[in-house]
Amino acid sequence: MKLPDKKTREYNSKLYRSRIINIQKKLKKGEIFLLFAANHKIRNRDVEYKFRQNSDFYYLTGITEEDSILVITQDVSGMFCLPKDKEKEIWTGIRLGKEKIKSMLGLDFSYDLSDWEKERSAILIGNHTLYYFFGENPDRDRELISECRNLSERGREGKFGPHRIEHPHFLHEERLNKSKEEIALLKNAAEVTKLGHMRIMRESKPGMYEYELEALLDQEYLKYGSIGGGYGHIVATGKNACILHYVSNDDVLKEGDLVLVDSGAEWNYYTADVTRVFPAGKKFTEAQKTIYEIVLYAQKNAIHNSTSGTPFNEVHEKTVRFLSDCLREMGFLKGSLEEILEKGTYRKFYMHRTGHYLGMDVHDVGRYFLDGKSRPLKDGQVVTVEPGLYFDPTDESIPKDFRGIGIRIEDDIVIHGKTPINLTESIPKEISEIEALKA
Repeated sequence: MKLPDKKTREYNSKLYRSRIINIQKKLKKGEIFLLFAANHKIRNRDVEYKFRQNSDFYYLTGITEEDSILVITQDVSGMFCLPKDKEKEIWTGIRLGKEKIKSMLGLDFSYDLSDWEKERSAILIGNHTLYYFFGENPDRDRELISECRNLSERGREGKFGPHRIEHPHFLHEERLNKSKEEIALLKNAAEVTKLGHMRIMRESKPGMYEYELEALLDQEYLKYGSIGGGYGHIVATGKNACILHYVSNDDVLKEGDLVLVDSGAEWNYYTADVTRVFPAGKKFTEAQKTIYEIVLYAQKNAIHNSTSGTPFNEVHEKTVRFLSDCLREMGFLKGSLEEILEKGTYRKFYMHRTGHYLGMDVHDVGRYFLDGKSRPLKDGQVVTVEPGLYFDPTDESIPKDFRGIGIRIEDDIVIHGKTPINLTESIPKEISEIEALKA
């Protein structure tokens, strides 16, 4: 796989227009969909975090400006956006403005954002159902509920507004199944991720700090056109690997410890999600090898089972059964395999799921259960496969050589008939490959 071209990020008006039209086709008369762009978040005092657009908003529009509002009904689409303002643009960058956005997306109308309050009633009147991501922004929630209530009191005028708010599942269903173009972006993210993981495998050594490895990851990602990690890097040495979402990244690597790194580059709003484990020194210990090989075998089986038509949860259940049986045979768990599964005692060593959807968000959108049943995997979906085993460093019932071992191995998989495609398979994970890099 070759490195992604840093110059290929051109705006595709046809793509975003087609996505808006797809949403319009899902709406019936009297239904309206409102989607709000992200706003800037304050980091401290008057300093803001680096802006990243809301994934749903970017998926439909490709626009990276804050505070816009997309309006879609069966018949029309429109946008409220930041106005052109020369003075503000000097400070924060050039704005597109309502006329350009209208032209780019082929919209029926466009307004300055300042017009939203006076136009809001007219936008909502005559619609009985409002599709909106309720709960993401409490201020917006209160605003829209208040507006709907006010409109409900105008019945004597022969007017009405939404009396029902629904979650826009249809948009997340669109995002769940990836197009060829989206999978190409995920491949780019995977290739940049590979460079970061391989570099820290080669360059890490006892005496370095976790944050030094984190810095190397960021350097590789940014150097090749990524905006950085699609989520906070987890760089966990020794017992820190037993903390699933460890993000302090301030400990020192020690001889004899393992290093767990969970990190993925984000490329043009699509993120990889990869976990690798390697020795801080040059070699795995025998205890580390034993657990690593169990997890690796479980992961390979889970990837093999990630086929079209297989219920999503079945992959996890088979993984749990295998890992539990291994733990039982090694004496870490007592009782029969069925007792272990029924009582859930395996959760002492394996407490998370085997995978999740992947795409624009690291834990991407989409329902895992339909009508109470685990949803079958489908061609074009992208999932992670990430079994693990974790041995509590403070548990004296665990043999000393195993205490503090935390191992998770994770790859990104495209569902493709009976032959799943591993986007991240070229990132070393065999013990022999890792030790060769470390040597």
